Amino acid sequence: MFEILFFWLIITALFILLASIKQINEYERGVKFQYGKYTSIMEPGWRIVWPVVQSYQKVDIRVKAVDVPDQDAITKDNVSVNVNAVLYYKVANAESAIIKVEYFDYAVSQLAQTTMRDVVGEVTLDELLSKRDTISQRIQEIVDKATDPWGIKIVSVDLKHIELPENMKRTIAKQAEAEREKRAVIIKAEGEVAAADNMAKAAGILASSSGALHLRTLQSINDLSSDQSNTVIFAVPLEILRAFESVSGKSNK
Repeated sequence: MFEILFFWLIITALFILLASIKQINEYERGVKFQYGKYTSIMEPGWRIVWPVVQSYQKVDIRVKAVDVPDQDAITKDNVSVNVNAVLYYKVANAESAIIKVEYFDYAVSQLAQTTMRDVVGEVTLDELLSKRDTISQRIQEIVDKATDPWGIKIVSVDLKHIELPENMKRTIAKQAEAEREKRAVIIKAEGEVAAADNMAKAAGILASSSGALHLRTLQSINDLSSDQSNTVIFAVPLEILRAFESVSGKSNK
């Protein structure tokens, strides 16, 4: 009778021992409690948690992505916009994440939503569209500071999409079109100024060199005459006519 009882005691002890072995993976930490009080952090590996008197909670310490849903916000210049973002965070202190906040993942998501609306309200529409990285950094700093007592580290925040009202889209499109036309006019004017400057320089060079204008004229006629379909009207320069007049005048004398 004693041997049977001893056998069952051994079996029970082995069963309790096996049931007490808990595995903590490399990407996890275990928050251990004894009689309801926090005792220690369980590192990766096999750990003993005695039933009834002890308990534990696993915490995943990998970086997690939180999709911050669309939020209706009003910018500093009273423009209604719809924005969403993605937030990346990880648990830096497993003890605080379990003890100091309930459902830390839900708390981080809610805090990110309210912070995003507040930050968008501090900037104008132009700043929101042109300084997206700066605004994302601002949201990250505020959320990181607020979640620090929870043992949460905010890795980054990225604004994904900014939806504008239809009338504002049309206004921005007209503004962009006007800006493109303005740049086109400026570029065309700059080109005309450069062309006029080059022509003035070329005219000065031709005028300063004796016979240069005649050579240029002959070269142009030669280029035109290479194509049989062209009709060439030869214009005699005034200098040649004046030269003929002077020669005729001398011969008459």
